[in-house]
Amino acid sequence: MTTDRSQGSLYTHIENGVAHIEFGHPSSNAFPTVLLERLSAAFDKLSADENANVIVLKSEGEKAFCAGASFDELLAINNLEEGKAFFSGFAGVINAMRRCKKPIIGRIQGKTVGGGVGLIAACDYVMATEAASIKLSEISIGIGPFVIAPAIERKTGVGALAELSLNPTEWKTAWWAKEKGLYAKVFDSLKELDREVTHLSTQLASYNPQALLAMKQALWEGTDHWDELLNERAAISGELVLSDFTKKALEKFRKA
Repeated sequence: MTTDRSQGSLYTHIENGVAHIEFGHPSSNAFPTVLLERLSAAFDKLSADENANVIVLKSEGEKAFCAGASFDELLAINNLEEGKAFFSGFAGVINAMRRCKKPIIGRIQGKTVGGGVGLIAACDYVMATEAASIKLSEISIGIGPFVIAPAIERKTGVGALAELSLNPTEWKTAWWAKEKGLYAKVFDSLKELDREVTHLSTQLASYNPQALLAMKQALWEGTDHWDELLNERAAISGELVLSDFTKKALEKFRKA
């Protein structure tokens, strides 16, 4: 059952060293800006919480994992400042996940578009069901996945990033995502996925926290410049969204 709140929902709890973050939104678990800000804050808080040794990121329901950023907010952008602020939302979350001192397990139950693929890429270990196809549709409306591209490229390489971003109407299967390094494991059912997520998170939570931190830092080595880089990428998208091409492309999505 998904949330009916217009700004979405976000819940966290810690049990036996495992922190759980669950987000939701009625529009296929899309992210309005305020929910992205709450998610960033949740990662920062759990990073400093000694009761949490590992974090599991999941979304509500059994269908889509994440539909990306709020389309309603995208349509409302009128100037460069608003554009950069909008695209900085996922930049903030990805950097919070990068800085987080705890390993993050992604639990992906369904389809994911745009910024949601960036969230997946920013997790340290990802498991999914066969239904967890992915797509980057940004180029089709005249912008691009610039903010999330570094996170995706880090996991999949430039070739897979190009295949995703330059074919914006094609869904890539969960098995494709596993082959490219975005997913570690793919399961036939949600039941199998949850069983394995519980097993791995419990196991990781029992390990030496100092070793987990050192491993996390090693995995993210060479990304200290991302605060600046992702903000620069947000500015690129913020400018493109005001282009005549994108304005025309977005008109067909406006509600009457």
